[in-house]
Amino acid sequence: MNAYSRIDRCRAWPALKAKQAENLRLALGPERVSRRLVPAGAGLRYSWGAMDVDDETVTLLADAANELGLVAQYRELASGAVMNSGERRMVLHHALRGQPAGAAVKDGRDFRAFYEAQRARFSAFADAVRSGAIRGSTGKRFTRVVQIGIGGSDLGPRALYLALEQWARQRGELAVRASFISNVDPDDANAVLADTDPETTLFILVSKSGTTQETLANEALVKSRLGSVPGMDASKHLVAVTSETSPLAGNPGYLDSFFIDDYIGGRYSATSAVGGVILSVALGPKTFSAILEGAADADALAMEPDILKNAAMLDALLGVFQRDVLGRPATAVLPYSQALSRFPAHLQQLDMESNGKSVDRSAGRVDIPTGPIVFGEPGTNGQHSFYQLLHQGTDVVPLQFIGFEENQTAPDPQFEGSTARRKLNANLVAQIVAFAKGQDDQDPNRNFPGGRPSTLLVGKMLDPAALGALLAHYENKVMFQGFCWNLNSFDQEGVQLGKVLTKKVLADGGPADPTLAAYARLLGLS
Repeated sequence: MNAYSRIDRCRAWPALKAKQAENLRLALGPERVSRRLVPAGAGLRYSWGAMDVDDETVTLLADAANELGLVAQYRELASGAVMNSGERRMVLHHALRGQPAGAAVKDGRDFRAFYEAQRARFSAFADAVRSGAIRGSTGKRFTRVVQIGIGGSDLGPRALYLALEQWARQRGELAVRASFISNVDPDDANAVLADTDPETTLFILVSKSGTTQETLANEALVKSRLGSVPGMDASKHLVAVTSETSPLAGNPGYLDSFFIDDYIGGRYSATSAVGGVILSVALGPKTFSAILEGAADADALAMEPDILKNAAMLDALLGVFQRDVLGRPATAVLPYSQALSRFPAHLQQLDMESNGKSVDRSAGRVDIPTGPIVFGEPGTNGQHSFYQLLHQGTDVVPLQFIGFEENQTAPDPQFEGSTARRKLNANLVAQIVAFAKGQDDQDPNRNFPGGRPSTLLVGKMLDPAALGALLAHYENKVMFQGFCWNLNSFDQEGVQLGKVLTKKVLADGGPADPTLAAYARLLGLS
């Protein structure tokens, strides 16, 4: 493992620490908005005009990026270096989209070729399901597909499906409607099953190890439901997405198996078979390919060494400045798009599971703040929920807006002089300026301090390519921030302890630990 450094050890750090937030009430203006605009892939643009950093700060951040070799580390990762130090693994989610063959080879295996072969397999499978060539065990066409998985096997694929569901419906591409079961709470699975016809439903079980407790429990519930229908063969309604060595691989209890490997982390797996199978079945293989193309475009831009031409790296470093210099512990993701209703939830896992760590890649303690708390809701709903705190609360929360010029769907009639789209985007524009400039009022209750910084990712329309670029932008932002903090952004030991204790609670005879036993009694477990 290379001896990587951390941003607080860079030569530029003392000067950065001395910087203060720029006065946005004075600084924000039209020239700044037009100048601070960076391509972000697939037609997306990254606007940082409303960030409270001056040009000198950006120069210092660029110096730190160069000293840390952020782009060089990205190139290492993309070429197959072992960048997941804790698990001694390569990190290959970029190889799912656009990396050339031969970019990641280990023990004679070309992983780019492996991923493309899997995509060809599940694309053909999806076409057969969509055309009716593959049907359920009673001869009926599949009209519903349900993914059973948790964490990265649910959040990313669900967010991407919901982002394009109405886009695909409007264009006649939504051949099979998708749903998701994730929580081990049986009320989750039962709610989905109550709205499905078992004879016309295909289930996708996603578990890399084939042993995920919540996923297997939900599979058992689903199989029980399928088994209650006379004449049904459950194996004709189940496919698996798993590793080649898991007990699910090649199992006769499944219609087919599609493979992933240990080099694709769960929260980075939406562009693998984890997301690809369900998205290809529901929206079509061409739609999924367009997502990959948009992601590849953003990945290529993230290789740009100039920070002012690299939206993901710039976004990452501005976030590090907010976190470590200005001391702001949270950030809000605010998509002005109902289609992105679950995108903030995906980013919560992506960011907080990747960089919610206090130990660096050399097993040393990190003594500066690392990953922020991430939360968010679509606008304008959030305006009527938590924007009060964002505008007038005691903490300044950096804001990440996402917006689009056009609808995915029609119609959009005029009402009170404008369409709903114009009203939506007018709200977005107003919020950016209101947060930045505030408002003076003699009544303290109506005084807005302003100085609330924000960025904006903006595109023409949320189509598959734009969605892929949006996904990759945030994946690369999180990666660059991990490099800045010298973290391993690709393992998740923080989720393991709870799993171990859960097994102890469920053990025969109950848990030996008296505290576990006391709480078990409160929950009716003993």
